[in-house]
Amino acid sequence: MYVEKVTKCSDYQWCIEPFEAMRVPVVIFGDEQIIRQLDDDVYRQAVNVAALPGIVKASMAMPDAHLGYGFPIGGVAAFDPENAGIISAGGVGFDISCGVRAVHTNLTLDDIEPLKVKLADELARHIPAGLGSSGKLKLSRSEMDEMLQAGAAWAVEKGYGKKDDLQRTEENGTMPGAKPRYVSDRAKERQTKQVGTLGSGNHYLEVQKVAAIFDSGAAETFGLHLNDIVVSIHCGSRGLGHQIGTDFLPRMAKVAHETGIRLPERELVCAPIDSPIGRQYFGAMNCGINCALANRQVLTHLTRQVFADVLPKSELKLIYDVSHNTCKVEEHNINGSTKKLYVHRKGATRAFGPGHPSLPPDISNAGQPVLIGGTMGTASYILAGTKEGMSLSFGSACHGAGRAMSRTKATKKWNGKDIVRQLAQRDIIIRGKSFRGLAEEAPEAYKDVNIIVDATEKAGLAKKVTRLVPLICVKG
Repeated sequence: MYVEKVTKCSDYQWCIEPFEAMRVPVVIFGDEQIIRQLDDDVYRQAVNVAALPGIVKASMAMPDAHLGYGFPIGGVAAFDPENAGIISAGGVGFDISCGVRAVHTNLTLDDIEPLKVKLADELARHIPAGLGSSGKLKLSRSEMDEMLQAGAAWAVEKGYGKKDDLQRTEENGTMPGAKPRYVSDRAKERQTKQVGTLGSGNHYLEVQKVAAIFDSGAAETFGLHLNDIVVSIHCGSRGLGHQIGTDFLPRMAKVAHETGIRLPERELVCAPIDSPIGRQYFGAMNCGINCALANRQVLTHLTRQVFADVLPKSELKLIYDVSHNTCKVEEHNINGSTKKLYVHRKGATRAFGPGHPSLPPDISNAGQPVLIGGTMGTASYILAGTKEGMSLSFGSACHGAGRAMSRTKATKKWNGKDIVRQLAQRDIIIRGKSFRGLAEEAPEAYKDVNIIVDATEKAGLAKKVTRLVPLICVKG
């Protein structure tokens, strides 16, 4: 519908100038091939986001953008609280703080090859995964509130990991501003047994090999070398995050109506940042971020235990943990002045450039590690944030390949058993809880991650550091 309105601003930026209710332009990052393959819904949703109150600079879409709830997945937008800015549950997403954690091992392919099948079996046995999966932890109400308040720091305090892990975790493992009192009893109930679980859908735990290095300096800073073994964990806030979104959507719709916010479509329900509902959602959402950080921290501990049993000489050190699906208060330069903005990243990864004060000192000179997950059988990437990206996209990059077709269509086209066999022929071991779930996540159901990452780099949002290829993948 909006394709004819796109103007090529540069080789990797495509713009839609404001029309009708739009307050700012739309900027879509990608090459011409990516732009031509975008669904019309992405254009429509990005245009609608550009009409929301208080939006600053542009409504942005990353190269992996596809249809989401309200905001496109791969959407980035920042709102100014001093200019009637809003906060939107649809701009964060239901799986609050879904993200990726990459863990470096002191192992190479030669070390794990003889024990690869055993390692796959033990990871599948000890990592709780699948729809509705529950873990060994059962939190009391007070423990739940402590976890929601402190995130990964709570997990480390309970013995699930090392203090060094927190230095390599976004927000040092604890998102400030969490308000457990704004998280419903139902949300807490859903999370009682889900801390330390992988979940289902596109979530996974993957053992990977460093197959290529593109920036030797940044790779050395991150401790990565060719043929090193890395473990990537992709998951989020499970039932709690989903329930927070579900709880606040109708409340935001009511506030939007009462405050006269004109919504281009119903799914863009939002509330003024400084309204009671806006502040309550922000406090609850920060709890969702801490829940996801704690979840990935506990899963890291479980993974270390499995590696210690199967490969006793192994040592697992966190490279970085970074979220997508968040709204964060950040300072950015707008028209020559620094402003505090509420930056929504939905299916987009924070990608701060070198020297940013939030980065760990020992890796700051390389830029923030940006962890890009592939799908079963395809590559993943570690990128690094750039200074250029700070001004282009509020320090944001893509988060993965992006779906090319719905899960329903994927299950009609592929069979989970066939996928397992095909990947086994490529020496990739898959351990999944459901053949239907494997069909939903067929590699061909996603865009080509290599094209997405190349476009992200050429657009200046982040630079390629390493490519990782899968050896073992544990799926829900």
